[in-house]
Amino acid sequence: MLETKDLSYWYTNKDDYLFKDLDLTFDAGISYAIVGESGTGKTTLISLLAGLDKPRAGKILFRGEDIQASGLSNFRRHHVSIVFQAYNLFTYMSALENLMTALSITHSSHNGDRQYAMQMLSKLGLTEEQMKQNVQRLSGGQQRRVAIARAMVCDAPLVVADEPTGNLDEANSDEVMALFNQLAHDQGKCVIIVTHDAAGAAKCDAVLRLKHRELTWQKQPPVPAMVD
Repeated sequence: MLETKDLSYWYTNKDDYLFKDLDLTFDAGISYAIVGESGTGKTTLISLLAGLDKPRAGKILFRGEDIQASGLSNFRRHHVSIVFQAYNLFTYMSALENLMTALSITHSSHNGDRQYAMQMLSKLGLTEEQMKQNVQRLSGGQQRRVAIARAMVCDAPLVVADEPTGNLDEANSDEVMALFNQLAHDQGKCVIIVTHDAAGAAKCDAVLRLKHRELTWQKQPPVPAMVD
């Protein structure tokens, strides 16, 4: 589904690169974790894969088409759901309104379906009362759950998440990772997660480690299902 061809990134000095000439393939129906120490470029890599930034060299292909050629904003609008580390919620809305707005903006097949949005928030541990509260009145962990639910309700075939379990306890982290795996396995989505949580990463189908400017498979992906 998603491929990188000779993907490279650096800030100012080409010789001081974060990563270079990456050739990777991410398939539908599989969950991936990207792990590594702080400053190694994990967030930069996932930003590139989500179409939030442009590579310094190389290409990113979605279903065989260069995402820059087709337009990064078009790619993000129609093909990607993103869980940001900073949540990026509409702070003047309730949790439920955030999800309903996402369904509308992305022209989801569930557009207008309040019950569907409430069901997803409930799966992530929010009460009906919390769903209707302004998100600024929710705790950091609850806001993160809203951000995760917002990404999950949309139809996008690619889901990327930056530290989605950062403020959650072990039990809730396990539940969130299980939901991401469910998105991949039951809905045929390609799920890519950046995380410092080694236990959470191990629950994904495949694990990539970014270390010393090199990206290597710590856990090889399984043979992909025939889903696209």
